[in-house]
Amino acid sequence: MSSPAVFVAVILVIASLICPSLSQICSSQKFTNNKVYARCSDLPVLKSFLHWTYDADNSTLSIAFVAPPDKPDGWIAWAINPNAPGMVGAQTLFAFKNSKGEMVVKTYDISSYSSIKESSKLWFDVKETAAEFSGGLMQLFATLVLPEKGKTTLNHVWQVGPSVTDGFPGKHGFQPANLNSKGTFDLLSGESKISASGNARVNRKIIHGILNAISWGFLFPVGIIIARYMRTFQSADPAWFYLHISCQCSAYVIGVAGWATGLKLGSESKGITYDVHLNIGIALFCLATLQVFALLLRPKKDHKYRFYWNIYHHGVGYTMLILSLVNVFKGLDILDPATKWRSAYIGILVVLGVIALLLEVVTWIVVLKRKSNKSTKPYDG
Repeated sequence: MSSPAVFVAVILVIASLICPSLSQICSSQKFTNNKVYARCSDLPVLKSFLHWTYDADNSTLSIAFVAPPDKPDGWIAWAINPNAPGMVGAQTLFAFKNSKGEMVVKTYDISSYSSIKESSKLWFDVKETAAEFSGGLMQLFATLVLPEKGKTTLNHVWQVGPSVTDGFPGKHGFQPANLNSKGTFDLLSGESKISASGNARVNRKIIHGILNAISWGFLFPVGIIIARYMRTFQSADPAWFYLHISCQCSAYVIGVAGWATGLKLGSESKGITYDVHLNIGIALFCLATLQVFALLLRPKKDHKYRFYWNIYHHGVGYTMLILSLVNVFKGLDILDPATKWRSAYIGILVVLGVIALLLEVVTWIVVLKRKSNKSTKPYDG
């Protein structure tokens, strides 16, 4: 064997020893009980694997579900949903460590997002169960008796979670992998498909994030910078006003589209709530709508109420700026994109901040110079 090949082989062996759960495929897995299954599938998310043997004559299904929990004291779960792909209605097997540190398996009927109850009576009969924890992987074994003979395509759901409290599994994560851990599989052919609805929902979340990052997170701050600093230069009047209006109106239209997309996502996610993100979004929509109507009621410069209108307009504008930036980062926490996207947005904000700082210095220089020259034209700042 050539030296490069030896080097590669050594690296692969070391990697498999350091992180065995990442190097495995289902066909390479072996169990301590020497159980052998007819078929297996590398599930597409959560680094999970499913092994099974189906006996059509007796309508029995023996399974081994293997996955790494979020934390050593977490849990794994595998379920069949007799009604539809998804969590609601799932007849579930949970595996976790009990208070004595022993691996146990419990059965739950998930009738709704808010109703998760331990139940010994499921859609299928459970003949036997067992669980093990080794090498960072939990293994859930079960033999089930399916009530419908001849039904070979099943909806299944799998999941992992970080904690167990008083024998009850804690909430799992809500990252794309967690939300996409559902699909169908054929007991005879072994064909497994991930649910398309999960991918569509993730795509809508991405669209929602992009729309709001562009509107509230970029165009709106740029519009404020234009209004605050370009008006200092007499030659920029009234161009600064029309640029300001263009930015803010564009931000409003795009932001409303993103807001509506968020409401749609919320209506499709019963039991999954992000209250702070939602409430800030509603507040932004209301304040932005007030700003649009305030534009229609804008007094002339020499009107006695213009001073009070300016206080209102600037106060609401800067409040929206703060809420916008906070909510964009709240959204990033929820969507949890690759680090480069968060870094890119922070970089954009830093650039805008530096530009604003430089323009602030220039503005004060211009204002002080005008005052020193005793200019008779008041500065409308």
